[in-house]
Amino acid sequence: MKILVVAPAWVGDTVMAQPMFTLLHERHANLQLDVLAPPFTLPLLSRMPEVRRGIVAHLGHGELKLNERRRIARELQAERYDQAIVLPNSFKSALIPLLAKIPLRTGFRGEMRYGLLNDVRRLDEKALPRMVQRFAVLALQRGAHLPPTLPQPRLTAQPLSAKNIQLNQILTKNMPLAVFCPGAEYGPAKRWPAEHFGTLAAKAAAAGHAVALIGSPKDADIGAAIAHASNNACVNLCGHTSLEDAIDIIARAALVVSNDSGLMHVAAALDRPLLALYGSSSPAFTPPLCDKAQILKIDIDCSPCFKRECPLGHFKCMRELAPALVWQHVVKSV
Repeated sequence: MKILVVAPAWVGDTVMAQPMFTLLHERHANLQLDVLAPPFTLPLLSRMPEVRRGIVAHLGHGELKLNERRRIARELQAERYDQAIVLPNSFKSALIPLLAKIPLRTGFRGEMRYGLLNDVRRLDEKALPRMVQRFAVLALQRGAHLPPTLPQPRLTAQPLSAKNIQLNQILTKNMPLAVFCPGAEYGPAKRWPAEHFGTLAAKAAAAGHAVALIGSPKDADIGAAIAHASNNACVNLCGHTSLEDAIDIIARAALVVSNDSGLMHVAAALDRPLLALYGSSSPAFTPPLCDKAQILKIDIDCSPCFKRECPLGHFKCMRELAPALVWQHVVKSV
């Protein structure tokens, strides 16, 4: 059995697809599972033993690029896949499996996908409130029910080689490592304030932790603001490590503190003690899938709003989640 999965375009969503990969292997003996994904998520797929290979698709968000999709489809056609499972709900995401002449094409009903998919499922959002459930059910036959407990995502870590001076600063300290993930690709409404992270970093450093900030190049300014607010009690690695490095650094952490972000899901998949900070988003939909995770949030009437920026301008859901409260949970977790 050969199956192609068309993956989502977010790091966290890719992690949440791994339980579906596990269920596919449980259902099909000797399965060969390939995943079509954007280049920035390929490092995740290489750390998932269920995936034979990740296939890069240089297709930006919202881009049709029909000629590129045809080129990819021609290459995939030679693989003679038995099935394609399309996780995104867009019209564009279902084009390549059709052009590759994959006989069974599975996915949820989405925008104008009739004809593109021939195994179209209707999503019952109340029965499947979590994203991980919505992905996982596509591994099953139509009408089948999910098991009571889903497999948890599990990424494999590799030995970490220090590639820069800042990383060496962390690795050479004989101290427990606290990793802070202050970014959130979706927007600023999901980010705990930099001054709060700075206060927490100073407390953690004073308590004997080496503190590292991990994030993408887009988080470099946030990392600099946190380092300044902490009086340089932490090492800012935002923008200075690859996703592979981030996985291996987080795997060494005694504690991770993160916004609701892709790296939060990475930390959960590495089974690290995790404090997950929620504001504008909901842990009911995308919780960290790890028994060692604690969800921290405050209940106010307007949260979750699921907006990229606070529509009311006060940002209470994150600002009123005080560093002192988070620190109490840090003390309990380490």
